Amino acid sequence: MLRPVKLATLGVLRGSGIFRWVTNSRWRQERLLILCYHGTSLDDEHLWRPELYIQPQKLEQRLESLKKGRFSVLPLGEGLQQLRAGTLPPRSVVLTFDDGTYDFFQQAYPLLKHYGFPATVYQTTYYSSVARPIFNLICSYMLWTRRGEVIANGESLGLQKPVDLQTQSSRSAVLRDLIQRSDREHRTGLEKDEIVAQLARILKIDYDRLRAKRILQLMNERELQEISRNGVDVQLHTHRHRTPEDETLFRKEIQENRLAIHKATATEPVHFCYPSGVYHAAFLPWLQKENVVSATTCDVGLADRRSESLLLPRFIDHQNRTQLEFESWITGVGDLLAVRRKATDHI
Repeated sequence: MLRPVKLATLGVLRGSGIFRWVTNSRWRQERLLILCYHGTSLDDEHLWRPELYIQPQKLEQRLESLKKGRFSVLPLGEGLQQLRAGTLPPRSVVLTFDDGTYDFFQQAYPLLKHYGFPATVYQTTYYSSVARPIFNLICSYMLWTRRGEVIANGESLGLQKPVDLQTQSSRSAVLRDLIQRSDREHRTGLEKDEIVAQLARILKIDYDRLRAKRILQLMNERELQEISRNGVDVQLHTHRHRTPEDETLFRKEIQENRLAIHKATATEPVHFCYPSGVYHAAFLPWLQKENVVSATTCDVGLADRRSESLLLPRFIDHQNRTQLEFESWITGVGDLLAVRRKATDHI
């Protein structure tokens, strides 16, 4: 359905009372909406990647909608237990945040405390101890800040000159070259940061100032301790934000991730989120061997009692979603109208 037509249809349905009717239906009560967020902008990240970030003001609007609509915002584990037991309260919703970047601590966490809503952070952990921006993301962000330009000299980074940053595709090509160089040289996180600093000099960006903002950095151990003490559920997202197709390497990602989370929070995480939504059939038994009891995808939909526990659907909210679209999903109307791609399409 074309977007303008879809939005017009949703407007008619809301105006005719269909949203309210579905919200209060038995059908909706038997389903759990798992909302997915990624970043909450510290600066202009929502302009860089609007499908990854959301402005804090917009996130607050979403939370206010849940409060005014008397939605039952549940902790993830409790929500899944009640879903299986058939005892969900009306309008059940779970809030999840992927990756665990610092902007969650600075922007989303205070809002959640204000509204008294529980939430789950699926935390990747490698960069929690490195205390540097995530390499590929910060490179992409810095290249974007110089969009439309052509940089004369990139030879110090092994880049062909001139460095064309005028289009998304040309910036992606530069990013690809930087990633390939770091992989070829087997650089650690700290060593990759040397490339980032070099790139910043070429782009005439004050990297010390940018790093001080903590854009695209993960929460550190102290911050994870704080959010865990105050009701935020910290769960598994792999150590390096990747899902190797080798069982030993895949399970190592879970084990290292769990160990780092346990060290910071003294908890034993058992819920998992597939990084970038990538999954395969082989992953399910590997997760079971690691005593993972649920896993969420990026497949769109509401979960019901028949949903596979290790392939749970979610609704990804972000800057480009309108308030009308958001309301359609929390009520359940969005699920009824969705053209769904089933989980088996990935397997």
